[in-house]
Amino acid sequence: MKPLVAIVGRPNVGKSTFFNRMIGERLAIVEDMPGTTRDRLYGDTDWNGRDFTLIDTGGLELGTGIPVGQVGLHGQSGDLMDHVMSQAQLAMEEADVIVFMVDARSGITAADEDVAQQLRQAKKPVIVAANKADNKDRRMDAVEFYSLGLGEPIVISSIQGIGTGDLLDRIVEELPPLEEMEEEEEEDVIRISIVGRPNVGKSSLLNAITGSKRSIVSDVPGTTRDAIDTALEFEGHKIRLVDTAGIRRRGRIGVGVEKYSVLRSERALERSDVAILMLDATEGLAAQDTHIAGAIHENAKGVIVVVNKWDLAQEQRKAEREGVFAHPNDEIQSAEEYRDILAEGLKFIPYAPILFASAKTGYHVKSILEAAVKIAEMRYLRVPTARLNELVQEATRRHNPTVLKHKPLKIYYATQARVNPPTFVFFVNDTEAVHFSYERYLENRLREAFSFRGTAIRIQFRPRSNKDRDERREK
Repeated sequence: MKPLVAIVGRPNVGKSTFFNRMIGERLAIVEDMPGTTRDRLYGDTDWNGRDFTLIDTGGLELGTGIPVGQVGLHGQSGDLMDHVMSQAQLAMEEADVIVFMVDARSGITAADEDVAQQLRQAKKPVIVAANKADNKDRRMDAVEFYSLGLGEPIVISSIQGIGTGDLLDRIVEELPPLEEMEEEEEEDVIRISIVGRPNVGKSSLLNAITGSKRSIVSDVPGTTRDAIDTALEFEGHKIRLVDTAGIRRRGRIGVGVEKYSVLRSERALERSDVAILMLDATEGLAAQDTHIAGAIHENAKGVIVVVNKWDLAQEQRKAEREGVFAHPNDEIQSAEEYRDILAEGLKFIPYAPILFASAKTGYHVKSILEAAVKIAEMRYLRVPTARLNELVQEATRRHNPTVLKHKPLKIYYATQARVNPPTFVFFVNDTEAVHFSYERYLENRLREAFSFRGTAIRIQFRPRSNKDRDERREK
């Protein structure tokens, strides 16, 4: 997990210019007009060996007093200002470090004092950055920002790059220690993320599992704005459930809170062992579902496909048979037919078990947890090297390796490099001689032999060096 650093301040102090310089690309729109940035933008950067994510926020104008629905300065309405404010405040709540950017040219303004008053109540590090200090006089005048009561201001010029290294040094100093960021990963806890499109029943599933109203349940997509972690014990296992906001395709992500929800969902997926991919039985498999499944596969996570609202789908199917109404989509399928459709649409994760459930009634909810625990345990399976190489020899006898560019592939030996996810390294004569079909063949043999059901596995091919050969002989 990368720590978050939020850049806040009133409009037109240079937040987006600094953001673009730090991430190395013009991601944020920069205009000489206050209020250009309305929603948060995210970008990854690093400094002195520490990776972190920067958040560029819209300008804070706490003292505008624009009534909702009315138009104020720069043509911004009150509801838009409320939106910008809520975005910035969410960023500050989530951030590990806050950079409060001010304008060294104009000095302290009433808006700066309003923001500073709010930041003094924040229980997290706040760094004052006096931007636009392009000459000696402005750098000298920047001392007045001491009076904001937030510590020593760091003088910078985002356009010229002056002082940005000092600011980054200070940011890194204030980031949570690496031990704290990694402590969660060291716990003996199974991390399960609940992911899917908005309004498929993720919050309802969490409530059904925990037996409490831990998350807000609503028919309005995107009700869950933040990922909400819930700890519980199940059959002797410690589990941490993460209820996430609905993930949507990048091109479909709306402005505002939903964009923020996507970041939280993706971060939750990154730190989980197993993902519960929830689908809506009444809607069928959508393109967004396959997009999420692809993200799970790319992150090599364990996965369970849960077809939620199965009770409602069955009611609709019964009504169709009785001629009560015609469903706007194709006829609701039986479980077997539905499973075949999902197998075809999600063929890149053929290892994923498919469960039909109802979070509302509790149908198969326990089975979901049981499957998740088994998958998590399987991700820590270690295959003995001798047994692994017996399998490789048997596989190559049954099906000769591919020949690319008149050069046959030779597999010398294999070893398991790590667990969670299970990762296997094959030492070969030429990595370019490995055809993707043969890689898939080897993966299938591993799954058959060691029952890697429900989890992605990684296979890497490396050329055998002289050192590897000598070490192998010694063994």
